Amino acid sequence: MPRSVNHVASKAKRTRILKKTKGYFGARKNVWTVAKNTYEKGLTYAYRDRRNKKRNFRALWIQRINAAARLYDMSYSQLMGALHKNGIEINRKVLADLAMNNPEAFKAIVDKVK
Repeated sequence: MPRSVNHVASKAKRTRILKKTKGYFGARKNVWTVAKNTYEKGLTYAYRDRRNKKRNFRALWIQRINAAARLYDMSYSQLMGALHKNGIEINRKVLADLAMNNPEAFKAIVDKVK
């Protein structure tokens, strides 16, 4: 008896991945094995960089808080230590946003902990 192959499913799988690699350059968009490898590699980059994005944003917030705190003769670590000591629980994201968009509120926080 001849071998039965579910060509409908395998072709659908190939078509689905080739659609996802549509905008890629050269053979990466239309040669099945190259496209498949590129697509899978892209998924690993996406997984990795979802975690890296969190690190990058935290670093950005710290730089912004540090720059704003130095305007008031404090370093980042001094400011964060003083906030912790005074029991002010405000996260870095909000603190960086205040430093950028609402300097008066940031100054009020700094004056409170000094």
